[in-house]
Amino acid sequence: MTKTYYLEDIEVNALRSVSLVIREGEMVSLMGPSGSGKSTLMHIVGLLDTPTSGQVILEGVDASTMSANQLAELRNQYIGFVFQAFNLLPRTSALANVELPLIYSGVSATERTRRAKDALERVGLGNRMGHFSSQLSGGQQQRVAVARALVTNPSIVLADEPTGNLDSRSGIEVMAMLQDLNAQGITVIVVTHDDRIARHAQRVVRILDGRIQSEEIVREPVRAAIELRDLPPEEVAG
Repeated sequence: MTKTYYLEDIEVNALRSVSLVIREGEMVSLMGPSGSGKSTLMHIVGLLDTPTSGQVILEGVDASTMSANQLAELRNQYIGFVFQAFNLLPRTSALANVELPLIYSGVSATERTRRAKDALERVGLGNRMGHFSSQLSGGQQQRVAVARALVTNPSIVLADEPTGNLDSRSGIEVMAMLQDLNAQGITVIVVTHDDRIARHAQRVVRILDGRIQSEEIVREPVRAAIELRDLPPEEVAG
């Protein structure tokens, strides 16, 4: 597939004849420097954008020709997103932040709360549900973001620079969560510029100048092994 943008009279070829298969249950890193095309590829893989030419096939369905509403429905069905900037509402509880995707999906209030609590328990924040996101540390906020991605029961989690705003320990915690999710059968795609983070995956796809430069099977992925648990009260920010 290709993706071309036009900035006034300038043609920008963000992706050039890219062909990529990501298999069910894989953990894959998409790696490249700023301007390489990895963000464009992420948006297309995540059904947030469409290619200029070519196809995007998800679970046997050609998403390339779908309307915006159809793409939104497909995203809600299959994909959970984790972003570098967390994208949480600051003066809203962790529980309410995790419930948000279910509100958009029309899930009942009782079911929303149950599923959001389960997701927060799953990432080790069972005793932080009532805290505003602004009261949590960066690592805890990213855990909330992971819980929000999980609450819709996606088959794919797409993480865009998930450790970019975190200290080393919190970054390892997030990668441990993503590896645990992958071990449970969820396909995980990590977009990163950091080779150390990329090597937590089973395969590293390197992108440069809009083209896939290489694909590497990681024989021994780095294993992030930090136990997920409720942190003591003194570790709550602010």
